[in-house]
Amino acid sequence: MRSFDVSALLEPPFVSRRHPATDAVAAASLEWAHRQGLVGAGRSAGRLHRAGAAELAGRACPQASVAHLRLLTDLFSWLFVMDDVCDDDGLGSTPATLAPTVAALLDVLDRHGAPTSRGTPTGRYAPTGQGTPTGQGTPTGQDAPTGRGAPGGALGAALADLCRRVRDQRRPALLLRLVGQLRAYLLALLWEAANREHRRVPGVAEYRQMRRHTGAVRPSLALTDLAYGRPPGARRRVDPALVALDDLAVDLVCWCNDLFSYRKEQGPVADPHNLVTVLAAQTGRGEADAFRLAAGWFNDGLAGYLVREAALVAHGGPALTPYLAARRSWLRATYDWSARADRYA
Repeated sequence: MRSFDVSALLEPPFVSRRHPATDAVAAASLEWAHRQGLVGAGRSAGRLHRAGAAELAGRACPQASVAHLRLLTDLFSWLFVMDDVCDDDGLGSTPATLAPTVAALLDVLDRHGAPTSRGTPTGRYAPTGQGTPTGQGTPTGQDAPTGRGAPGGALGAALADLCRRVRDQRRPALLLRLVGQLRAYLLALLWEAANREHRRVPGVAEYRQMRRHTGAVRPSLALTDLAYGRPPGARRRVDPALVALDDLAVDLVCWCNDLFSYRKEQGPVADPHNLVTVLAAQTGRGEADAFRLAAGWFNDGLAGYLVREAALVAHGGPALTPYLAARRSWLRATYDWSARADRYA
């Protein structure tokens, strides 16, 4: 399937680059994940290492400062752990199972990562002393994220650390943007859990909209914009042309991810949250035809992106150069990382 993936998709026509500090940042980020309690010494650590968070960040931000590259890599590490405990370890199997953890993490975001003196429950990942989560509906893996006495356990502690580090950048608008986008991501995970519980495959339009949130590309782009320099101001960000380009960039990243991850996600009970699965259900096509249709969506979207980008380059002025460069790098990085990632092997 891997060779078919590559041949079916158009390669983004952007320069492929990689940050020289990628390998060093990968080791530092894995240590951060251990220190935060996100992973233990067993399967979860190997799973996070294979995800290649630094590889994706190093390709998306090939010229960032090491500090900004670390921040983006640690966000990816957090997102990969959250994704894995929801998809593979059972936390996202039903809304009732996931809701307490989401509520605790929303509390962290509402406080922008600031500590709390209240006796807030620790959420689903309470400390056990053995690396095994306790509580009803928690994952059963032997070394899933363990608690740190904070809302949401280790997931909450690590999320608070990320928010604190972004707050230290003294970019309040960017912090609010990041927090709002992560909030949308967490709430969208409940939508996924409801679909899994009822074995429901969403319609194409619904999936396209919700995938923009479940993919967590928007919060990732927020930190990428930080790494590329001053992002566009609020007035420019609500420009319809810029909004449309941003939505399309997010779509392309998510669809590329869906195509490369499709085979991995087809287990005994197929996860309904993949563009190929959604198109097959709505059109009645077989797997191969639906895959080609999804690849066509990506290819047509990429062509449309280039047209929209050219129009913005012609009329947007130099202030948009870092913004557009970040999205170009993201599209190229997603393609390159997906083609190499052990996560989808």
